[in-house]
Amino acid sequence: MLLLYDFLKTTKLFQSMDAEETLQALDFFSAKQAHYNKNETIKKANAKLSAFGLVLNGSITVYMDDFDGNCLVMSSAQKGDTFGESLCFLQRNEPVYIIATQNTDILWLHCERLQDDCNCSISCALRNRFIALLANRALDMNNRIQVLSKFTIRDKLITYFSQCANRTKSDTFTLALDRSSLAAYIGTERSALSRELHKMQKENIIEISKNKITLIRK
Repeated sequence: MLLLYDFLKTTKLFQSMDAEETLQALDFFSAKQAHYNKNETIKKANAKLSAFGLVLNGSITVYMDDFDGNCLVMSSAQKGDTFGESLCFLQRNEPVYIIATQNTDILWLHCERLQDDCNCSISCALRNRFIALLANRALDMNNRIQVLSKFTIRDKLITYFSQCANRTKSDTFTLALDRSSLAAYIGTERSALSRELHKMQKENIIEISKNKITLIRK
């Protein structure tokens, strides 16, 4: 439990809570841990999500297929990130599906009690933190719109890489998405993405080392 607490206090949802408050929060959310193997389906399309997740280890990607059956990357979450807050809270059937992109451990958190009338301190605090998660999710969607609004693959990549650099406060960062997922995220084919990345590196716009990207500012 101590190791879990040390990790949880670094996340947005549990940040600055002491051990007793964290235990109360875990009880409030009826928290349960689960393990998923790489490429295992966590949520099927059009299935309700009974809880939102916090990634303890590994990573997940949220996908949706368009009308023509093309796979679109909606979002991703790595260690310390949460996902599925809106799906859990609204309990709607949405055509998104969630896949573990690595061997992944998830802390599932149920949000039914967020809608109760209880006004105790822990309940109010967790409601505010949950609202903050939703607000951050809205900002993430705004970032995605900025990427997709660009006309060329290069402009989309530069916009996305700039967002990553701003988020990490460094011009060198590790991509959360693999090549296939990045291509789906910006709405192009993997081969076209790879060609553009090669051109950008050749033109000294970026440096690539496996999944690490460095923006070269002139």
